[in-house]
Amino acid sequence: MPANFCLMCGHALEIRDISGVERQACPACRFVFWGHYSIGVGALVLKDDSLLLVRRSEDPGKGFWTNPGGYCEQDEPLEETIMREVKEETGIIARVRRIVAIRDRPHSIHNLYVVFAMDYLDGDPVPDLLEVDRAGFFTREEMESLPVAGLTRWLVEVAFTGGGEGLVSDDSPFVSKAGNSLFRIPRTS
Repeated sequence: MPANFCLMCGHALEIRDISGVERQACPACRFVFWGHYSIGVGALVLKDDSLLLVRRSEDPGKGFWTNPGGYCEQDEPLEETIMREVKEETGIIARVRRIVAIRDRPHSIHNLYVVFAMDYLDGDPVPDLLEVDRAGFFTREEMESLPVAGLTRWLVEVAFTGGGEGLVSDDSPFVSKAGNSLFRIPRTS
């Protein structure tokens, strides 16, 4: 759905050519409507030889087992989002270790899905009974008899055979700006 009015000043938007692409833009201020985007996050929480999964209780994916996750709030850093989502959906407390996968899905709403390997810290899986109706840690063998969603099947492979370091949060970048999170491959020296 296109925007009709400027989100900055409320003026009606017009179609304008911006760098060769027709975009909705405000004739009264500098606002340009760049499109619809969403950012989702997913967790791969391993405990011993088992991965934390949840069974979706609503669409999309109702009845399928997936890794816990959700969508970012506008003002919420990704690492806080995934820790919140894991705790909300399962009661598990986990800490971010690294980014291990990204899914890019251009569509009417362009979605990025950032997947984190997380360290299990505490708790027993208890479903929130809103978004998920079951939660638990499962071995790869146990997952074979479950209806695991397609993307999650791929992520199970990433969790158990991913290897490598992935991207980690850079706690001391040489260039920083308050409110930004920067991720990189780990430093070698």
